[in-house]
Amino acid sequence: MKARTPKDSLAILTEIVLPNDTNNLNNLMGGRLLHWMDIACAIAAHRHCKRIVVTASVNNVSFNHAIPQGSIVTLEAKVSRAFSSSMEVFCDVFVEDNNDPDKKTKANEAIYTFVAVDQLGNPIQVPPLSPETEIEKDRFDGALRRRQLSLILSGKMKPEDATELKALFLPEE
Repeated sequence: MKARTPKDSLAILTEIVLPNDTNNLNNLMGGRLLHWMDIACAIAAHRHCKRIVVTASVNNVSFNHAIPQGSIVTLEAKVSRAFSSSMEVFCDVFVEDNNDPDKKTKANEAIYTFVAVDQLGNPIQVPPLSPETEIEKDRFDGALRRRQLSLILSGKMKPEDATELKALFLPEE
């Protein structure tokens, strides 16, 4: 399979925060944002492999800044690494300045994992990913460590088998 780049998978979703999207403080509800991120990430994963994808996990979500009602929110999702049948997808969430649409502030981010499946729901192979920019390379490099940590926490990998994580904490012998 021919490698693809993160920009090949880019999905951009823009929403406006309406009253039914908010909590009692008139800020965007976290659940609504998770819903939007799941959609953007699913589109990015699909664009990478051109197959049906399912959400396998939400690995990390950072709610760094509240997003008030009336805000215009832009989500940018890209595949950060592809494994055999799974893909890690980063989603960056930006809020537009109401007075200057060219000025955006990063408010939140998330990391999702998707698995490509056939029509019967069985995992299938996905193309490799070839990062280009520095941030894409950093996210690509960190993806294996994040994957190993996730596998350890879910009981699917023994800590002693996590070579990338061990390299961070244990000096070479």
